[in-house]
Amino acid sequence: MSVGLLLITHNTIGSALLETATNMLGHCPLLTETLAVVPDSDPSELRGQAEAMLEDLNQGDGVLILTDMYGSTPSNIATSLGKHGRVAVISGVNLPMLVRLLNYPHLGMETLVSKALSGGCDGILRCDEIESRYRQGAATHP
Repeated sequence: MSVGLLLITHNTIGSALLETATNMLGHCPLLTETLAVVPDSDPSELRGQAEAMLEDLNQGDGVLILTDMYGSTPSNIATSLGKHGRVAVISGVNLPMLVRLLNYPHLGMETLVSKALSGGCDGILRCDEIESRYRQGAATHP
């Protein structure tokens, strides 16, 4: 068994990130679903869809939900699902976070959450500073 993954995002951000990460890795090692929240969506209807997805994704180890922006409709739907138990919600999904998660499909929920958070944070860099340090020999090139 492994943790299931649900991406709840504005428009097709989640499916685009998942498609990109899957293309990079060659496969998707976690059971994963995406839910797109478009401007004219009914949040209560989407919540029902998300609950059904949770049931399908939870194979016993829980479901990690990634959403794009805290306080937005996708985030509000995601956080409302936390009451189901064995659900963790992280906002601010980005490609480094998702790739990190997919590289560790065998980990348990709490360790996977830590990997996601570190992948997301460590993936945010100011490129010109890194390149400058690299040229000066003060850092290794990523």
